[in-house]
Amino acid sequence: MPHSSDSSDSSTFSQSPPPSKQDSSDDMRKVQRREKNRIAAQKSRLRQTQKADTLHLESEDLERQNAALRREIKQLTEEMKHFTSMLSSHEPLCSILTSPPPPPEVLYATHSFHQPHISSPRFQH
Repeated sequence: MPHSSDSSDSSTFSQSPPPSKQDSSDDMRKVQRREKNRIAAQKSRLRQTQKADTLHLESEDLERQNAALRREIKQLTEEMKHFTSMLSSHEPLCSILTSPPPPPEVLYATHSFHQPHISSPRFQH
C-alpha cells in the first residue's frame, strides 16, 4: 500500500539522522572552548579585583603620607616663625651686626695654621 502525504506515521519525521562523528567532535570543541572562556573570564575578573584592591591600599598609604608631610610642613613653618622672631629681636642688640668687620689681617693674625702638635687633652692618646 502506498504512503499518502497525510499519513499519521510520524516515525520518519521525529527521528533525526544519527549524529556524525564530525558533529559530535564540533560539539565537544564548543563545550571545551566555552569552558576555557569561562575560566579565562573568571581569572580576568579576579585580576581586576586584585588590581583595584592594590590601588585602594596604595591610595590609602599615599593619603597617610600626605597627611604626615602636611603636619611636618606645619611644624617646620611654626619653627621658622619662631626663629625669625628670635632673629628679629636679636638683630638690634647684636654687636657683630652693628660694628664694621675687622680687616682680614686681624682675623688671620691670631691663628697659627702650622701647629706642630695639638695639645688639647681630647686629642692625646
